[in-house]
Amino acid sequence: MAVDSPNGPETPDESVAATESGKPTTAGQKAEKARRAKRKQKKLKRKIRHLEQELAVYDSVAASKLYGLTPELEREVAQALSEDNPRQLYRLVRPLHAADHADLIERYSGKARERLVTVLGRYFDPETLTYLDDRVREEVIPLLDEEVLRAAFQKLESDDAVGILGELDEADQARLLNALPERDRAIVEEGLTYEEESAGRLMQRELVTVPEHWTVGQTIDFLRTNAALPNSFYDIFVIDPARRPLGKLSLSRLLRSKRPVLVEDIMQTDFHRVPVVMDQEDVALLFRQYGLVSAPVIDANDRLLGMITVDDVVDVMSEEAEEDILRLGGVANDDLHGSLFSTTRSRFSWLAVNLVTAVVASGVIGAFETTIEKIVALAVLMPIVASMGGNAGTQTLTVAVRALSMRELSSTNALKFVLKEMTVGSLNGIMFALIAAAVCWAWFGDPQIAAVLAIAMLINLFVAGLSGTLIPITLERFKIDPAVASTVFLTTVTDVVGFFTFLGLAAVFLM
Repeated sequence: MAVDSPNGPETPDESVAATESGKPTTAGQKAEKARRAKRKQKKLKRKIRHLEQELAVYDSVAASKLYGLTPELEREVAQALSEDNPRQLYRLVRPLHAADHADLIERYSGKARERLVTVLGRYFDPETLTYLDDRVREEVIPLLDEEVLRAAFQKLESDDAVGILGELDEADQARLLNALPERDRAIVEEGLTYEEESAGRLMQRELVTVPEHWTVGQTIDFLRTNAALPNSFYDIFVIDPARRPLGKLSLSRLLRSKRPVLVEDIMQTDFHRVPVVMDQEDVALLFRQYGLVSAPVIDANDRLLGMITVDDVVDVMSEEAEEDILRLGGVANDDLHGSLFSTTRSRFSWLAVNLVTAVVASGVIGAFETTIEKIVALAVLMPIVASMGGNAGTQTLTVAVRALSMRELSSTNALKFVLKEMTVGSLNGIMFALIAAAVCWAWFGDPQIAAVLAIAMLINLFVAGLSGTLIPITLERFKIDPAVASTVFLTTVTDVVGFFTFLGLAAVFLM
């Protein structure tokens, strides 16, 4: 039995529903509430899209400000140079970080480079010299006034000054050394006596040392009152009266300790010491292996000479990696900024060696001249075998050279590495042998030629894996840089084996 409401029977638009508050509401009110919620949701979505657009713009602007040398600035600098407007050029270059200014200088040459160097006058940042390529720096230094150079080398830390002067000839070295104060000159001259690419060249003489009987309070007061502290340092070295390092104390540990605590009670005694004669590549490996921030440099008598910091080690890692990559390609480190003649001359010797290896490979082909004349398809197919072997060998070679440079490949795991690469070469050889044979059969319609191609490719990829590992390992044993010589030997082996195997099998089974 239907029950009417007090106001009469319900209509579809006036039906009663329960709300969350328990009060009755009509269907129309409910629909209106739903429409308001929908409008509110749409408004919220529009606001979110607007905020996302603002964030995208903010992110792009923030990203553009991460580096001072933006494309817009480069265009303005180019315009100022073309219009010969030194005032505008000065306004653009002066705020740049030294690294950005160095990048800008390296991108120009001739008169434009000279204007970019001289426009700052006495405001030239000496740090710019540390970021410049060696070849470019040799051109920049003569452009600077004597007073600017003198002030620059006085501001530079000892390791930077030694690094810059070490790249110059003796005449320029003597001229710039004479411009230094006597104490600074003695430090730099001592640094120049060490071998290039050694820890002695890499270290800086500015460091903080304290005796073991000092307290934390004395050490902090010393740091606050001493004006001759290094620009950047992370550790304090605790030494004995003979200047032998006894411990290392990080600034974070120092600042967390109470003032009366003795330094010897909180110092780290199991720290890594770097011999002054250690190669810089080994220093970089030491920092990478143990996550070091700084390390003391000692002489043969265990006396403290200086310290090496992680920022210099990062530069070494970059230089060593760049050097290995360029050597694998047979180019010099300064090819980008070198002159036309020097670049041509440096590449000529590498290409001459490759010419000799190509002649050897051609000699192998010439030995099967009769076979090629009778079966023309061999001339079409034989580059495939040699090319696949060369590419596969290069992959293995790259892994091996990198592992050797990072000290990850040694006599302990060398055999395992060789067997693995041989297996990889064999498996790839089987798969690509089947693919190449199918293509060859479809192309020439001769299953015998396809079988010869497949066998030759399998053998050459196996040899590529074997030689890609053994060549760099053998060169390393004979103290020859594998990054320099490995590629020549590898391409020779894969070309000769590829041609000889393919043409030899053809001569035996197809003739």
